[in-house]
Amino acid sequence: MPSIPTTTTEVHPVDQRPPLPQLIAGGLQHVAAMYAGVVAPPLIIGAAVGLDPGQLSLLISASLFTAGLATLLQTLGVWRFGARLPLVNGVTFATVAPVLAIVSQHGPQDSLGVVYGATLVGGALVVLAAPFFSRLTRFFPPLVTGTVITLIGVSLLPVAVRWISDQEDTVAPTGLLLAGVTMAAVLAFNRFLSGFWSRIALLLGLVIGTLVAWPLGAVDTSTLDGAPAFGIVTPFHFGVPAFDIAAIVSMAIVMLVVMAESTADMLALGEIVEKPTSETTLANGLRADGFATAVSTMFGGFACTAFAQNVGLVALTRMVSRYVVAASGAIMVLLGMFPVTGGIVALVPQPVLGGAGLVLFGSVAVSGVRTLARASFERPANTTIVAAALGIGIIPIASPTFYESFPSAVQTVMDSGISAGCIAAVVLNLIFGERARRPQPAPVTPELSQD
Repeated sequence: MPSIPTTTTEVHPVDQRPPLPQLIAGGLQHVAAMYAGVVAPPLIIGAAVGLDPGQLSLLISASLFTAGLATLLQTLGVWRFGARLPLVNGVTFATVAPVLAIVSQHGPQDSLGVVYGATLVGGALVVLAAPFFSRLTRFFPPLVTGTVITLIGVSLLPVAVRWISDQEDTVAPTGLLLAGVTMAAVLAFNRFLSGFWSRIALLLGLVIGTLVAWPLGAVDTSTLDGAPAFGIVTPFHFGVPAFDIAAIVSMAIVMLVVMAESTADMLALGEIVEKPTSETTLANGLRADGFATAVSTMFGGFACTAFAQNVGLVALTRMVSRYVVAASGAIMVLLGMFPVTGGIVALVPQPVLGGAGLVLFGSVAVSGVRTLARASFERPANTTIVAAALGIGIIPIASPTFYESFPSAVQTVMDSGISAGCIAAVVLNLIFGERARRPQPAPVTPELSQD
């Protein structure tokens, strides 16, 4: 993979500000890559609590609006909040299971208030735990980091496959055609175009795939039917936060998993953009996750975390400026305020997204392999550590129901291939490997020391 372009200035490419047209195009590309992921959780939760179409539209708008705010905070940063990396934030799927459990326990009518109360406390706990959790980076040498990054890519690939097959076990010829055309377009644009145009290869591929899908009747224009031109969720529209101990404990456990996945994503992104992720950066990023999660409850959103698919987009396009991702945050805020524009983005058929996703998510796995190349495999133990961690991480990917007979706390952690593989890699490396140690400063002689 080519290295990140540098300039003669001292400004790192992550902190450079591209021209406005590149900001808009790059931002749209990130929104297209993450749109399906950010609207899926509210769709599932809204259906579970029995929201009518109008209210469901508002819930989706709230998720887009809060995801945009979270992304702006994460990329631009305010004080000690925000990693200041090209990191897209959105609603995490990890909280869907506990939210549905809360709904089944409290009933559809009163459950959203309990959900928001548990999410509010969970977000506050993340803010408090961020400086302590960030110190775990010493347990992430290249051997562990490379394994986790590889698992991030591998765990996302089934998502692309489900998009192509339209959530079914078999794929229709039309879906396969659209996925193939889109993938070919992304690869061709990335290979034969240069400069800015090669960096928006994914966006161009999505446009080509959608244009091919239109005469085939694969574009669902119902996303525009009845969509209001403007509609923003008023504070506490879906319920005032209510606090239930069992719900809070359940959400707190899930937020630990979310913190582990966010940490892995930030470490992966640091490797991709060639800007080492320090403990301070991790702490600031986790604080932003927690604060955004807590604030999102006011506007009807849910827990926010880093989106791994957009990490893959950065790896694929090499558009590493955090301001490009900040532009995507601003676009999401607008989508949340103007639902009709969200309907336009939703015109992209799922198989088209799937074709682009195969390249996108595969890029993350390739970044993991690159990181693993920096680890020493002359020691046989390192080979077995990576092999075992990858195997454990792939279990829930290959068999999603593998842990269904285990206690819910075990399922929360192990049902995510990323968190399961991450824990396995860290533990195995501590037992059998060589834990990376941060370089220590040179000792200061007594004569030169100052109080």
